[in-house]
Amino acid sequence: MVLSELLTNAVRHARVSPGREIETRFVRVGDGVRIEVHDADDRWPVAREMGADAPGGRGLLLVAALADVWDVAPREGVGKVVWAEVRVPGAT
Repeated sequence: MVLSELLTNAVRHARVSPGREIETRFVRVGDGVRIEVHDADDRWPVAREMGADAPGGRGLLLVAALADVWDVAPREGVGKVVWAEVRVPGAT
């Protein structure tokens, strides 16, 4: 679900032209995994509180609730990477 929300956010909100890549990476970190979504938009996402009847806008709030930590960092050159780390029980 974390990957789905990060990708959906990039597709809906990042100003990425058709044909430009949105890249995903998965990195093993300690006892879990770091999920990264890279795009060419320099604007950083903002988590917003939405009303109970709002049809959407909860993606980053879900990421914050499900991930152990998440953040945004600039990419070398252009764009950003939005990442989240999730512990995997039993991983060694």
